[in-house]
Amino acid sequence: MEQLLILCVDDEREVLDSVLNDIAPLSPPFTIDGAESVAEARQVIKDFEAQGGKLALILADHIMPDELGIDFLIDLNHASTSESAKKILLTGQAGLHDTIEAINRGGLNYYLAKPWSEEQLLNIIKEKLTDFVIEYCDNPMPFAQVLDGERIFSHMNQHRLDLGN
Repeated sequence: MEQLLILCVDDEREVLDSVLNDIAPLSPPFTIDGAESVAEARQVIKDFEAQGGKLALILADHIMPDELGIDFLIDLNHASTSESAKKILLTGQAGLHDTIEAINRGGLNYYLAKPWSEEQLLNIIKEKLTDFVIEYCDNPMPFAQVLDGERIFSHMNQHRLDLGN
């Protein structure tokens, strides 16, 4: 089974812990990790990729002391190893210009304003990860139990039908 990473980046430890707690039901099969800075997030991604894993989804705050979350998402969107990762901006401070920039240049898949509800966050992440495993995993079945199993089964069934023709 493919090793896939969900990475959350927020410089406020309390917020980061809350997000990690909210998405804990996705582990396993996903590896979930957190970083308090963009520099730390880059290292987590580098280490995970060195072990043969792949970044599947990143959830980043916008306003951080060392680098803006949007700039980080744009960088990830232009790197061959992370351009396919689903990107979610979770913030209460991004203005319209920043958000448009993230969508146009950063491959932003979703914008979620703070405060969020646990159910809303988990549903959005499940939807984006289901998209990811259907599009990029040779065998998305191991992820069906924690994601949208109906969509994954439908995709697998259609794939079998397509191969039969």
